[in-house]
Amino acid sequence: MAIYFIRHGQSEFNAAFNGKIDPMIFDPALTKLGLEQAESARVNILKLGIDRVITSPFTRAIQTAKIMFDGISPIEVQLGHHELLLHSSDIGRHPSELKERFPDLSFDHIPKSWWYKNSTNGLTIEQEPLELFKQRMSRFVMALDQIKDENLAIVGHGNAFKEILELKLDNCQIHHFR
Repeated sequence: MAIYFIRHGQSEFNAAFNGKIDPMIFDPALTKLGLEQAESARVNILKLGIDRVITSPFTRAIQTAKIMFDGISPIEVQLGHHELLLHSSDIGRHPSELKERFPDLSFDHIPKSWWYKNSTNGLTIEQEPLELFKQRMSRFVMALDQIKDENLAIVGHGNAFKEILELKLDNCQIHHFR
């Protein structure tokens, strides 16, 4: 059994963010470069023998998973390893919107507001407390410990993988977790 972590390709937010001012791009799609990164990475995954792919519900991760694994391995959307909510890009879409965009994937098990949400006014981006994020990542890794006898690819996000690996992955980098 092997588990691989793969960070999504470059998103519209990644391309626009200068490190200071949030460009207010909610659940961004991949850029042209991000699409190319995922297509290039597809060549590298063929030799890994991936049995199943788990992607976060963010558009950029789903696009990356589909480009890399469509026709190769089944893809499922799961919560747990989605990004730490720090910016507009870390606010997701309602599952019905995701289903419209990705009709071949199941979103029935995803709550309508699945990203961190503590306020009810909806007028501000409220950052996810770091301690809650760390607990969520710990639960995700414990769930991975239960997976046996299959090669798995996890398509996700920079901060999530950095918390687990203590390593920042580049866009579409494939990292052998275990």
